[in-house]
Amino acid sequence: MANETTLPTTEDEWRVRLSPAEFRVLRQAGTEPAWSGEYVDTKAEGMYNCRACGAALYPSNDKFDSHCGWPSFDDAIPGAIREIEDSSLGMIRTEIRCANCDSHLGHVFRGEHMTAKNTRHCVNSLSIRLDPKA
Repeated sequence: MANETTLPTTEDEWRVRLSPAEFRVLRQAGTEPAWSGEYVDTKAEGMYNCRACGAALYPSNDKFDSHCGWPSFDDAIPGAIREIEDSSLGMIRTEIRCANCDSHLGHVFRGEHMTAKNTRHCVNSLSIRLDPKA
């Protein structure tokens, strides 16, 4: 998916490009089940890119073990992530989306003291793809 130059402009076009599971997470703000994603325990070096558009989001050195069931990062490439308020579960959370294609990635949490940066980007594996060469 990386290096795509033309982004879909309709949800129907996204449905053609993404698998049903990817579409549910990336375009409908779904969440994959905890501990089910391919990148939960990955330690490989590289760049994590948006699975929908290929934009670079997270260098692997910002990934850490949060033991929450989803890949966690304590930082993102500046400008790669857009934050929006999410009150969908009756509480206020901060949703994170790809700044390039507006696809749902997960949520960001602050103040948990898990890393020195005190930030956890809790990301669905279905929202990202590791480029181990980067």
